[in-house]
Amino acid sequence: MGRVLALVTTFVLLWSPLAASAEDARAALERASRALGAGTLRTLQYSANGVSFAVGQSVVPGSAWPRFNIPSFTRAVNYETASFREEQVRSRAEMPPRGGGVPTVGEARQVALLSGDLAWNLVGETVAPSPVALVERQLQLWTTPHGVIWAAMASNATVQGRTIAFAVPGRYTVRATLDGAGLVEKVEAVLSSPVVGDMPVEIRYADYREFGDVKFPTRIRQAAGGFPTVDFTVTDVRPNAPVDIQVPDAIQQATKPYARVTSEAAADGVWYVTGGSHHSVVIEMKDHVIVVEAPLNDERATAVIAEARRLVPGKPIRAVINSHHHFDHAGGLRAFAAEGFGVITHETNRAFFETALMAPATMTPDRQQAAQRKVAVEGVRDKRVLTDGARAVEIHHMAGNTHADGLLLVYLPKERLLIQADAFTPGPPNAPTPAIINPLSVDLADQITQLGLSVDRLLPLHGRMVPLADLQRAIGRGN
Repeated sequence: MGRVLALVTTFVLLWSPLAASAEDARAALERASRALGAGTLRTLQYSANGVSFAVGQSVVPGSAWPRFNIPSFTRAVNYETASFREEQVRSRAEMPPRGGGVPTVGEARQVALLSGDLAWNLVGETVAPSPVALVERQLQLWTTPHGVIWAAMASNATVQGRTIAFAVPGRYTVRATLDGAGLVEKVEAVLSSPVVGDMPVEIRYADYREFGDVKFPTRIRQAAGGFPTVDFTVTDVRPNAPVDIQVPDAIQQATKPYARVTSEAAADGVWYVTGGSHHSVVIEMKDHVIVVEAPLNDERATAVIAEARRLVPGKPIRAVINSHHHFDHAGGLRAFAAEGFGVITHETNRAFFETALMAPATMTPDRQQAAQRKVAVEGVRDKRVLTDGARAVEIHHMAGNTHADGLLLVYLPKERLLIQADAFTPGPPNAPTPAIINPLSVDLADQITQLGLSVDRLLPLHGRMVPLADLQRAIGRGN
């Protein structure tokens, strides 16, 4: 349990002067361990099906997360090495699709992995670090029913009645409730989101059955931020199945992947800032700088800010333009707010960001938690033009787009450049037209025509800079 002891530390709650003694807490945990059959359990694999919801990808702020069908889900856990592999197949449950999440159409296989303090994804044969998912995956590991007992025993957790409490400082807190038989029936946790600060997570377990020497729930329901995220029916459980998660060399050698940026000049005074999965654009104006997009988290946003200052020394950053409210595209806004930079977004998102930028983030304190700077959040409706007399930056609303009601695109008419998020992500060079055409890409092409934009090149906030012809080919309108 050495790795567990390193990951899970004591969290002392001031329950009351009559809080249970350490001996009583240990005895209660041992009873729960016996009830679950956790004493001899080192690994666990379970399969399920049902539905899940894409956290942070709602069509409008404050609405439920988009729903996906999950015909196949398998999670293989190794408690001794604090690792798991999670594989699922998913497709849209609601048609036409509303909100974000992969896939837009068709079916997708997703593989997520965790080992200690490393998180990564497997896309085909390619591994990609995913540190932004690390804390949430660690929480998922230690809030499985048996994981709760492992973590609680390792952390000398507090126990009062049927409630077990522990935490990993700087990451999350956990309160687990046992039923009358000593089985974990509810877990309440809090972890920090890069967008909304401290976010509650709730997990409910029901309908336990015996699988060999262990008991495991056959119904799992989860929620995050007040909206459902998982509703699974468990179909198979294999206690102590072989689970050996090997960390790929590329992941072991990856250091601060979000802090690495690469800049490419797209035009005089315009730079495409890449180097990861989510991109930004730096635009030099006469006496200031505009940044388009602050994605992912504090680390990525801080790197983008530093790169903007390197590219345009001596001119202050005046504002950051946010393409839409989805968590992966808005996770760095709090870092920009901590610097005092204004935020420009669609009017639909304005109230949401005014609240989110000032929300407490006490689980994993970020720069804005320390700074607590209130910044102006400006809303765009149909169109807004930022100009210094020499360069114009047009911000257009993609009205009627199903990905996000407040999706914006940014157009530079002099340079004939278009910046957009999620509507079109270019494939590899010379890739054939996809078998299934993305309706968001069709909508983008139609909107370019309807808005009367003369575009030479696209600067997608995923992928690579391409000529407009690549979009036309991807939707079957080109040669």
